[in-house]
Amino acid sequence: MYIKLTNGIVYDPVHGINGEHRDIYINDACITRKPSGNAKIGKTYDLQGKIIMAGAIDIHTHIGGGKVNIARMMMPEDHAVDLVEKTDLTRSGCGHAGPSTLTAGYRYAEMGYTACFEPAMLPTNARHTHMEMADTPMVDKGAYAMLGNDDFFLRMLASKKDQALISDYVGWIINATQALGIKVVNPGGISAFKFNQRQLELDALNQHYGVSPRDILKSLIRAVTELGIPHPLHVHGCNLGVPGNLNTTLDTIRAVEGMRMHLTHIQFHSYGTEGDKNFSSGAAEIAEAVNKNPNISIDVGQVLFGQTVTASGDVMQQYAGHWHAHPKKWVIMDIECDAGCGVVPFKYRDKNFVNALQWAIGLELFLLVDDPWRIFLTTDHPNGAPFTSYPHLIRLLMDLSFRGDMLSTINKEAAAASTLSSIDREYSLYEIAIMTRAAPAKSLGLKNRGHLGPGAIADITVYSDNKNKERMFSKPDYVFKEGELIVRNGKIVKVVNGATHTLRPEYDSGIEKSLKRYFDNYQTLSLGNFKIGDDEIVEQGSGKIIVQPCM
Repeated sequence: MYIKLTNGIVYDPVHGINGEHRDIYINDACITRKPSGNAKIGKTYDLQGKIIMAGAIDIHTHIGGGKVNIARMMMPEDHAVDLVEKTDLTRSGCGHAGPSTLTAGYRYAEMGYTACFEPAMLPTNARHTHMEMADTPMVDKGAYAMLGNDDFFLRMLASKKDQALISDYVGWIINATQALGIKVVNPGGISAFKFNQRQLELDALNQHYGVSPRDILKSLIRAVTELGIPHPLHVHGCNLGVPGNLNTTLDTIRAVEGMRMHLTHIQFHSYGTEGDKNFSSGAAEIAEAVNKNPNISIDVGQVLFGQTVTASGDVMQQYAGHWHAHPKKWVIMDIECDAGCGVVPFKYRDKNFVNALQWAIGLELFLLVDDPWRIFLTTDHPNGAPFTSYPHLIRLLMDLSFRGDMLSTINKEAAAASTLSSIDREYSLYEIAIMTRAAPAKSLGLKNRGHLGPGAIADITVYSDNKNKERMFSKPDYVFKEGELIVRNGKIVKVVNGATHTLRPEYDSGIEKSLKRYFDNYQTLSLGNFKIGDDEIVEQGSGKIIVQPCM
């Protein structure tokens, strides 16, 4: 029987619906057209005055994999101050900056999110990543495989192998690791750090392989394009967190020569060197470049104040920043010559000049980039802040007065160095729906998510409109997952297992001959055991596997 949502105010940017009263019908987990006169309506929800959007989608959140688990183990004090009690429906959990798998799933759903994507799945560690994602309830999941610092790829690039062979390798990796996309972290820099290089500019050569970050980026982007992967290459650029890195970011945008590229947590790559402290905002220059280059999309990686833990594959920059760890503990490690892992706890302080300006730079980027279809709401969880701070961030974007109040409380020098006080833009509900629903779904190729049209999966969030947008987005009235009510008044009412989204691009299987020789000579895992089967993912708890089409 059908479910009917009536009298609600709908925001569905995919179909150009901007605050219109519409009825929505659900049947067999999907949104349908109005049924014929003989069809029975099993349940009607009268949503008079309430806001209806598709379920929210987080395009970049660290919820699974080795470094996340290390962060959890390193932060017992984080768990102790944030315990989640067992209920009749939910299991106990803990953690604020590094929540457990169960807690992460519950909290995402309680905020109205129905899909979350792990952006840094190391191929060697993919099985672990999928196990943790499968153990994360309530939401759909997927992951981007990390390449660009792995020995096999760098050997191919250094020996000038044909691009078609490199594309075959990338296609094999996506299939073998059940990935949804490809990410590169500090292209070549993680590898270079192992040979004691402490910084790698865009055109500097990795001293062991003799290839540059520019070479790596262009080769991987070509592979992603040739394989028809919907999501552009997901790029964590060179020189993260380094004053003056805005020039590296601008050079990176120019380097791809109009090819599609997604620049992730770009706030950490938007720093200048002006002023007495040699640290300034480059947000205006970065936003201008994004506005002028429609091939570029970004997510922000907003910094918000408080205790968190930074977890990244970028061991070069994590080591450079470990001196600032709070509390004083850190982990830097290599993983099977594929990449690395750096975990450094950190506390962002509103009275600290650098931290306060980082906060302002992220907001400047949000407010200066014109097209909400090409900028996504993230904190690079947990690096800039835990994902549970999203409602607060949305209020900062939608409420000029509130933003001004917050600006008045931060470090005075940082406030004076920022242009934030001169920007009067306020995001609308329609733009929030684009940035947190429609645009992420479009970027990832999820054609039946992120909208409310007939044929869409019935992932739906209902909010009570409230002038205080933080309160509104913290606690939705209803969340439906595939047509089932899973959250009421911000509380879990049914526990479900979300699906895992993957791709199966075509490639020449002849690449496995070279790979087998390499695995036999250098890896501790056999080629056969490296591959992850569908049954492994489903048996670990994922509801099902959904193979998305390539372009």
